[in-house]
Amino acid sequence: MESMLNKLKSTVTKVTADVTSAVMGNPVTREFEVGRHIASGGPGLSWRIYNGTKKSTKQEVAVFVFDKKMIDKYQKFEKDQIIDSLKRGVQQLTRLRHPRLLTVQHPLEDSRDCLAFCTEPVFASLSNVLGQWDNLPSPVPSDIKEYKLYDVETKYGLLQISEGLSFLHSGVKMVHGNLCPENIILNKSGAWKIMGFDFSISSNNPSDAEPKYTCKEWQPNLPPLCLPNPEYLAPEYILSVSCDAASDMYSLGVVMHAVFNEGKPVFQVNKHDIFKSFSRQLDQLSSMSPAVLSKIPEEVREHVKMLLSVTPNVRPDADQMTKIPFFDDVGAVTLQYFDSLFQRDNLQKSQFYKGLPKVLPKLPKRVVVYRILPALTSEFVNPDMVPFVLPNVLLIAEECTKDEYVRLILPDLTPVFKQQEPIQILLIFLQKMDLLLTKTPPDDIKNCVLPMVYRALEAPSVQIQELCLNIIPTFANLIDYPSMKNSLIPRIKSACLQTSSLAVRVNSLVCLGKILEYLDKWFVIDEILPFLQQIPSREPAVLMGILGIYKCTFNHKKLGIPKEHLATKSLPHLVSLSIDNNLNLNQFNSFMMVIRDMLSRMETEHKTKLEQLHIMQEQQRSMNISNPLNQAEESKSPPNSGNQIDDIFGGTGVNGKENGSAAPVSQPSRVSLTLEEKQRLAKEQEQAAKLRNQQPLAPQTIKAATAGSNSQTKDLTSSLLSNMTSMSMANTARPAPVQGSTMSTFPSSGPMVGSMGTSVSNGFNPAMGFQAGGMGMGMRPTGPSLYGGMPTTTSTPNFGSLTQNQGTTGQTNKPPDMSALDNLFTSNKPKVTLNQIGPKAPPGTSSPWLGQFNSPQNPQTQMQGVPVGMGGVPGGFGMQANPFFSPQNFAQPAAAPSMNPSGIKHSASVNNDLKDLFG
Repeated sequence: MESMLNKLKSTVTKVTADVTSAVMGNPVTREFEVGRHIASGGPGLSWRIYNGTKKSTKQEVAVFVFDKKMIDKYQKFEKDQIIDSLKRGVQQLTRLRHPRLLTVQHPLEDSRDCLAFCTEPVFASLSNVLGQWDNLPSPVPSDIKEYKLYDVETKYGLLQISEGLSFLHSGVKMVHGNLCPENIILNKSGAWKIMGFDFSISSNNPSDAEPKYTCKEWQPNLPPLCLPNPEYLAPEYILSVSCDAASDMYSLGVVMHAVFNEGKPVFQVNKHDIFKSFSRQLDQLSSMSPAVLSKIPEEVREHVKMLLSVTPNVRPDADQMTKIPFFDDVGAVTLQYFDSLFQRDNLQKSQFYKGLPKVLPKLPKRVVVYRILPALTSEFVNPDMVPFVLPNVLLIAEECTKDEYVRLILPDLTPVFKQQEPIQILLIFLQKMDLLLTKTPPDDIKNCVLPMVYRALEAPSVQIQELCLNIIPTFANLIDYPSMKNSLIPRIKSACLQTSSLAVRVNSLVCLGKILEYLDKWFVIDEILPFLQQIPSREPAVLMGILGIYKCTFNHKKLGIPKEHLATKSLPHLVSLSIDNNLNLNQFNSFMMVIRDMLSRMETEHKTKLEQLHIMQEQQRSMNISNPLNQAEESKSPPNSGNQIDDIFGGTGVNGKENGSAAPVSQPSRVSLTLEEKQRLAKEQEQAAKLRNQQPLAPQTIKAATAGSNSQTKDLTSSLLSNMTSMSMANTARPAPVQGSTMSTFPSSGPMVGSMGTSVSNGFNPAMGFQAGGMGMGMRPTGPSLYGGMPTTTSTPNFGSLTQNQGTTGQTNKPPDMSALDNLFTSNKPKVTLNQIGPKAPPGTSSPWLGQFNSPQNPQTQMQGVPVGMGGVPGGFGMQANPFFSPQNFAQPAAAPSMNPSGIKHSASVNNDLKDLFG
């Protein structure tokens, strides 16, 4: 790495030293920055060509420098002759102005060390391109080394030289006198320009029809830089010391030969014996072998042969050469037309630009990018021409690399992005939006390209809005997500809601449907689907567009609609739209198909969820009944607050042991207690002993006995645990559980059982929903209904389902004392059971809720007295037994509040609890 840096440093230092030594002190450096050495040209390739810029305007130029050190070997008078010859050529070039002549930007400046002048930007001389690399930097620049002329470049270049000679011969009455590859310069656009007027000869009688030229005799003793290149001179120049316009045409013939023969002229000339060489050359030209012109294209071979004729009158003149069929190539004609555009009016230009897309693919990329593109972008200053020029510029952009696009095209396109008139500009950009988003850097997309799309969506023209909405899906994948979410989608929604055009509204919905796949699921659910309900019109096309968005979202594997949204928002909306009178039969069927698909998926998902919950409940129930005898013994043990807590919540008691551990249940606590705690514990044990000596009490008796307690929660808890204990001791042999029965949500080691030995649900699990039927819930035909599983809004356990009717309990066991749980419930609001809430059913009637817990799968297991659901069908979890499908089940009596068996009066809080339960 270090060696590479050193090499780079030495190269830069060397180049800088060369430039400094050559140009230092020259007045040209006052106005121009001189860059690197890029080429060489002029007589003998004596001029070094540097790139440069004008300091004031940053305009790019080429700086020609002649280093006087090159002629140090000559004597002073020879040096003066060389300098005078070079100066004369530059001064003549500066006076002449023509598109086919090299344009001088700054006249010649002379200094002690060099001559220098500035011209239009230059690539190289034709001699450099053909392989003559004298006076070039070392190593030779790769762009020159690898440069190959295309046929269209060669044809148009030779045509340009012919046009330049026509201007000199007909317009200026001048003979160039030294036309050769050294004096033909290729500018940066690839155009061929003539320079090197060091030996030009002006006419003696410019006003006459037949101009006459005075030719100087060849002087072999002069330095080579003071003589023209003899290999390109006409024979008469040397042999008869005469010249005219035809002499330049001979030189043109030799140049054409060199172009097609890798830079080699027709004949090699011995400069030490030039007269003998030219005499021999004259004989060879008189009887030219066909092999000499074998590499020249056949369609121009005869013309080259005529140009190389010994007789000047046989040679075609420059004007005739510009009209030969060889130059009628479509590419050459196209380039020629570009060079004459400034002479055309807008109508002629527009016709030409319309046909240009057919020609561009036939031209080499280098020609298109460096010759045609600059001419096209120069027309952007004319707004009327932009709609005709822009398609061609974007067509060229497609063939460019991203770097070329950013460097050569984007700077000229940026002002056009902001133009709003004529409207066709916006249409053209929208049609090529994928190209712009692919090759334009992100910052320019955000600042220039997307604002143009936003303007199109907000345009007053309906046609523009329609086109924009149709095109957006084609490039939506190229738009960054924040721009789409925050800028594009809101404008599409606004266009849909605010427009009065049905076409715009429908296209907005179609556009949204096509770009759904580029959005995330929750953005669609939160922003797109609610927007559909805001659309005011009900035309069939709009309704089908809405249906399409629902369908795409519902079926897309990345999106989808949750079952909750389906049930509460999507399906109600679609059902209401489906019965619109504007829909025909096919459209209605489309709606119903989507609705059925949604219902089917919602049913499947929710059924799967319930089945999984049911399996979990069965597994938990199996675990709870695995050891019923241990459960019964634990229920007989002396009341211990820590063990009771463990039995109910499955946690760790005061003994610090996990539920189900090997620690004895009746083992006293080893934790040291304070005096107050010991007193409270003794009081609790005394109260528990009294309760053990009593029979199980009815709820009314319990309420009366504990009327002085601090809250109703203690009473409820004592009654609850009493019934639990009495149920657990009812039968030692328990029947098999009915399929579909609910399970206790208390993680205790044994189940809670009812009067018939069947497990009773306690309703503690708030997320369980409606419980399945069974579990002996239908064994009390005359009592209030039991409900144990409706989700509640709080996490407080619902013990209402465990309250037993006094007439169904025949146990004589004494309930355990649960006063140790007072501390757990004293801070809560007093609760009442569902038995206390609901009015007592009259004898012989059954509650509609009993049917919720009957198992339709096993009706033979139901005991006598099971209530029958609506329509005479045994109640289950079907539609007939679902209370939400029987509104009369929720009817309240109009009479004053009645008293339930427990003597508790209905209150507003009870009604609020019911509202919480049933939504």
